[in-house]
Amino acid sequence: MNAHARTHELDQPVWHALSGPHRALGVSHGGAARYRPTVAPFAALPPVASAQDWEDLTAVAGDDELAFFGLAREVPAGWDLLGQFDVVQMTAPAGFGRRHPDIERLTEADVAAMLELVAEAQPGPFSVETYRCGAYYGIKEDGRLVAMAGERLTTPSWTEISAVATRASHRGRGLATRLMEVVAHGIREAGREPFLHTGATNVGAIRLYEHLGFTIRDTANVVQRVRRAGVDATVASLH
Repeated sequence: MNAHARTHELDQPVWHALSGPHRALGVSHGGAARYRPTVAPFAALPPVASAQDWEDLTAVAGDDELAFFGLAREVPAGWDLLGQFDVVQMTAPAGFGRRHPDIERLTEADVAAMLELVAEAQPGPFSVETYRCGAYYGIKEDGRLVAMAGERLTTPSWTEISAVATRASHRGRGLATRLMEVVAHGIREAGREPFLHTGATNVGAIRLYEHLGFTIRDTANVVQRVRRAGVDATVASLH
């Protein structure tokens, strides 16, 4: 992968993750890269993608549906645009983050419980190896995972807080805030800064994050779902 980087890592977070700290979690060919499908659905092209870069993408795409941050609004011939939605990118305030000793770090043994919680709370894409992206933390009651949050995209200088999920029966108790504080503390202990993405129409989440001091860095982000043209939709899905 050639580093045709824009001026800020967060303009192309997937690109900077897969060409840096998360290289081992993905596969690449020429100017294209993607996470392994069991890790995340995200792929990346250079900030100014050429026809050859798109051709390189076919070598790693297979029949899978891929997701891009900040891709051009149109995709070239040979690819289908399956959908797109706007997201906002937010960065954490100085000093946000703290330890909560009663919150435990989740492990591979917790993956089934994490997948169950994600299926209920629907915080975004999460698959069987997503936990390998970074540290995930959870709160359990009576042995059952009721809330979680963790790290997803990691660039040289930034790490994304992701999979913030709480069971409906346990909301309104500040569990998400406590988990985000733990995740942010770990990110800053590692020498990086926390950021996150949320849907541009998710007013409730945006208000919560703003209440915690997060500020909107970019409102022009678009997540696009693409797949090679002609692939049977029954064999391709966004993980």
